[in-house]
Amino acid sequence: MAADSIQDTLKQRGFRLTRQRRVLLDLIGETGRHLDVERLYELAHQRDPKLNRVTVYRTIKTLKDAGLIDELDLMHWDGDQHYYETRTKQEHAHVVCLRCGKVQEFFGPSLPRLRRQVELTLQFQVLTARTELGGYCTECQALRAKGAEADQPPGAAEATGGPET
Repeated sequence: MAADSIQDTLKQRGFRLTRQRRVLLDLIGETGRHLDVERLYELAHQRDPKLNRVTVYRTIKTLKDAGLIDELDLMHWDGDQHYYETRTKQEHAHVVCLRCGKVQEFFGPSLPRLRRQVELTLQFQVLTARTELGGYCTECQALRAKGAEADQPPGAAEATGGPET
């Protein structure tokens, strides 16, 4: 999302694009990963040592309330963690490996069709849609087939701070 568009959206909703908000939006958009608040705090603090944890939590709430980021649970792969991504992408599904935590994004015409089908069938106005699918990635399917299930317990989080995209 362009800076002007972000600024306009925030302004329309009564918010300013502060330095802290810009840092967090940039991090969420640049990393290509779904980051939780703690990982966002660590990265933001590296960029701006003046940022504290409370400011990051408040800013995430503000950006969420302004409709600039989405909060995801990613099948609760890593417990009760929530992850964030910008709302700049077209509608997509999150496909989560329940063994290793790898997250892939699926884009395709079937998602908007599903939305329209729900709207028509249920006479329901869909404002937002989040789709998550859980299963096993190719690598974990192969490991499971070899009987290597004990190598890594389900839900074992990576040291990098969250599910991999």
